[in-house]
Amino acid sequence: MDIERQVVRHYGSTDLERNVLAALKAAGKDVERLSIDDLSELDEFHLGWRAQTAGLADRLKLTPVEHLLDIGCGIGGPARYCAARHGCEVTGLDLTPSFISLAKLLTERCDLSDKVAFREGSALAMPFTDASFDAAIMIHVGMNIADKPRLFGEARRALKNGGRFAVYDVMLTGDTPLAYPMPWSEHPETSFVAGPAQYREWLAAAGFRLDSEINQRDTVLQKVAAMRAQAAQDGPPLLGLHVIMGPQAKERLKNVMAALEKGLIAPVEMILRAD
Repeated sequence: MDIERQVVRHYGSTDLERNVLAALKAAGKDVERLSIDDLSELDEFHLGWRAQTAGLADRLKLTPVEHLLDIGCGIGGPARYCAARHGCEVTGLDLTPSFISLAKLLTERCDLSDKVAFREGSALAMPFTDASFDAAIMIHVGMNIADKPRLFGEARRALKNGGRFAVYDVMLTGDTPLAYPMPWSEHPETSFVAGPAQYREWLAAAGFRLDSEINQRDTVLQKVAAMRAQAAQDGPPLLGLHVIMGPQAKERLKNVMAALEKGLIAPVEMILRAD
């Protein structure tokens, strides 16, 4: 089985739509008429959650006349946020059929289908013509892709000259082997976490110039501490990443948080420009 099929199997679930809608209903949301704020606790499938998505969008300086590509869009949280808050057109691309199906449903119920579209496909062979986009985001995607030079080459091809690219991935910052399962992989054979220096090298070779780089580890740990304190006071939240990940969520999140606290990994943000 090739890597992409293993990735789809890892993330895909035939019960995803039913589980998400049931969780939203239990949380008191009108599942027929949703807003991006109704969804923010479960559709931001990354360390940093809504605050990080908002920061990335601000640092990209998105405008209403631009077309944004969301590489590895998941169920569409960041895509919907950028369209709703910045007015831009957004196209999301993801390998996982159940993610794309749910992304379309939630976007329709947020009344954003005129601004946001989704395509099923590979980030290593994007189904877009050259220079189609003004900007791109890639949030927690590279950990599942071995051939990052090809990934970044495809991103550069899809962007116009001068286009902006925000990468926000979990990157290696220590030498100790990671404990699995992780949110992105059950075992190391389908995990391709790399360090910031490697990212910089691959991105430069693909034709990107680095404008800024931020290690968001401390910010994420502060947010996690606040979330744990809130849960201790109010009980476990009805909405969260556990809804997307299912029964395996507890162990996966425990392992990623332990690695983060030990300094073995960090969520690192890079803002780049296509030369």
